[in-house]
Amino acid sequence: MIVVYGIKEKLNPVKSVLSDVLHSCMQSTLGMPEDKRAHRFVPLESDDFYFPSGRSSAYTVIEINMTEDRSIDTKKKLIKAIFKQIEHKLNIAPIDIEITIKEQPDHCWEFRGICGDEAKLNYEINV
Repeated sequence: MIVVYGIKEKLNPVKSVLSDVLHSCMQSTLGMPEDKRAHRFVPLESDDFYFPSGRSSAYTVIEINMTEDRSIDTKKKLIKAIFKQIEHKLNIAPIDIEITIKEQPDHCWEFRGICGDEAKLNYEINV
């Protein structure tokens, strides 16, 4: 699951394209299937979103929640692809993007009524 935070006036107009960018990068880098898009957008009032100096009102925080076991190289490729595609498709500079990958063991994921370590997925996790 991906959670995206930003100032509502900047985030709301781009969230559809941003969702497409994020999912495309997840597919090309992690092999995520088309039907596995799970994005949450949290548009905030400007007085509810404090961020570092030197950033514009387009400052956006992206938290990627996923299971462990992807290689460091794969995670770096994902992050770099997201930066590149956001800049290319949305004209948001890398200085205004913060990406955090949060990893949990498979058994900490629950979906479709089962634990993640018991699920039979149609895509590879160890990439």
